[in-house]
Amino acid sequence: MFELRLPSFGADMDAAQFVQWRAEPGQALERGAIVAVVETQKGAIDVELWQAGTLARRVAEPGQRLPVGALLAVLASPGEDWQALAVPAAAPSSEPAAPAGQQVSPAARRRAAELGVDLATLARQLPARPITLADVEAAGAPPDQRAEGMRAAIGAAMARSKREIPHYYLGCEINVEAALQALEAFNRQRAIGTRVLFVALACRAIAQSLRETPALNGHCIDGRFQPAAAIHLGVVTALRHGGLLVPTLHDADRLSLTGLMEALNAAVARARQGQLRSSDLADSTITVSNLGEAGADQLYGVIYPPQVALIALGSVAARPVVQQDGALGVARTLHVSLAADHRVSDGRIGARFLAALRERLQHPELS
Repeated sequence: MFELRLPSFGADMDAAQFVQWRAEPGQALERGAIVAVVETQKGAIDVELWQAGTLARRVAEPGQRLPVGALLAVLASPGEDWQALAVPAAAPSSEPAAPAGQQVSPAARRRAAELGVDLATLARQLPARPITLADVEAAGAPPDQRAEGMRAAIGAAMARSKREIPHYYLGCEINVEAALQALEAFNRQRAIGTRVLFVALACRAIAQSLRETPALNGHCIDGRFQPAAAIHLGVVTALRHGGLLVPTLHDADRLSLTGLMEALNAAVARARQGQLRSSDLADSTITVSNLGEAGADQLYGVIYPPQVALIALGSVAARPVVQQDGALGVARTLHVSLAADHRVSDGRIGARFLAALRERLQHPELS
């Protein structure tokens, strides 16, 4: 037997609204199966199963607001009699039927009534997935209020970071002309839809460089550093309606360049479509912020607790450089900055990371 509890999706989360069950009692489930949907300030999130088992008892009910760690369900381990753990199912809901072909949680239905949102119209706009509380509030709230909850959560997390974490900052400029030329040649052999962006190459180089500086990859909890066993990059993603999400690229140092590009595309798409999974948000070990495409030459980030470092990428642009022979030339360069936690590391470790990153970006591996 094992228990499924509400995971934390970041330092800015302390509770969530339970929206919907996606599995029935007696159903055998594989590791990674989506069993439920919860609603947070980050939107609707699919809760995945972290190990295989059979759903024996559903404890949480749609519409409940639950704290992090609350019991959601009890499952039987493989080979265990799930019926011995089961209890009678809850009485059928008296809520009116959902729009044809779609499900609506009781919380979303009540909120739709409060805001005057027509669920049938909303159902036509959101085909092939359940209508969540976030969908209803987005449809019924004025545009300038839609991101208020997320903005408040971001503000609380960042205020905690600056209050608790003694930041230090390092930065450097890297000549990426050779990397860009190699990437352009690499992409000429590929179909347009499968080409690799420079940000994927940078993220892969960052992940591989972290192998040499494990003090930047992990979490500081109760004042003690816990190094991570794997390198999971959280990638800051701006949402179209405002606010930020940080989906995770798991084992980023082990992925091929094309594999990392595919993972990045999938994670960003899920974030912007409001279809995140619990694994997308729960276990990043370091964060990467990229505002270069927005025109920022340099940026200095705020660490996302309980992580201990954040890497920020500025714009890639043609700039004056001094060639190896001492002559002045022009090449495309990238500004990189590191924000790190002085409780865990110091500037020498940070400088070692930047040196490793520079080496990888100046001599890229595209395999």
